[in-house]
Amino acid sequence: MSAPQQGPLVAVKLTTVGRSQTFLPGDLSPDAAPQPGDRVVVQTDGGTAVGTVVRRIPQLDDKRRPAGDSTQRVVRLASREDVIARLKHQHREQEAYRIALLKIRERGLGMKLTRVEQAFDGSKLVFYFTADGRVDFRELVRELASEFRTRIEMRQIGVRDEAKALGGYGTCGRPLCCTTFLTSFEPVSIKMAKQQDLSLNPSKLSGLCGRLKCCLRFEQDVYEEFQAALPNVGTRILTGKGRGKVLGQEILARKLLVEFEDGRRILIAADEILTSL
Repeated sequence: MSAPQQGPLVAVKLTTVGRSQTFLPGDLSPDAAPQPGDRVVVQTDGGTAVGTVVRRIPQLDDKRRPAGDSTQRVVRLASREDVIARLKHQHREQEAYRIALLKIRERGLGMKLTRVEQAFDGSKLVFYFTADGRVDFRELVRELASEFRTRIEMRQIGVRDEAKALGGYGTCGRPLCCTTFLTSFEPVSIKMAKQQDLSLNPSKLSGLCGRLKCCLRFEQDVYEEFQAALPNVGTRILTGKGRGKVLGQEILARKLLVEFEDGRRILIAADEILTSL
């Protein structure tokens, strides 16, 4: 087994939307290492592709290094012919999308076409779609194969994967988390929204995909950590301002709404608590 490649890793974006992927430097010498903005041909787990380098990653960042048996590596700097070939592929993808969409409508198939990808070697066209259930697309595949004279693959994806592929902006005004840094989709529950004291209005809790926002999940650990350090609602406490009862929590601000024995209701910092009674 060959020794793992050394040298800086590179983060490469294969599409205009979506997060970047990390690739090993391959057999390129340090002097020929790709720089941000360079187009490169890379080997992915799904085959060869052309992408754009967005940044170099220091060798010390071992957490970002792919596993030793990973196929993800830089093959070479993209030539003019590689770039032209990729542009032709994009044109063919657009044409395939248009034709497939027409055929889906003609047949009344219960599926929503998301995007089309052509393998860099031209060996196949992959059609990604969403659907509520199973779809019989066998006749559609035959027609597309006859139209484009290549192997056709139909892949059903979830609505979250669709949002990840298409991109967009969340209600926070930032690019979708799934297109920037999330590497996987984890379960999200309405219980998390309740614990984070958010409005339970579905329109405010749902992302562009129509499902509960992913940020509810990856922010949950912080809420749990901060909340564990605060007394529960209803707890009687002693502070420098007197005795009182906790009426509410502002978890991220680490503050408590306290009703004192004389009727005052004051928002105090958690570190003002002397003890719980």
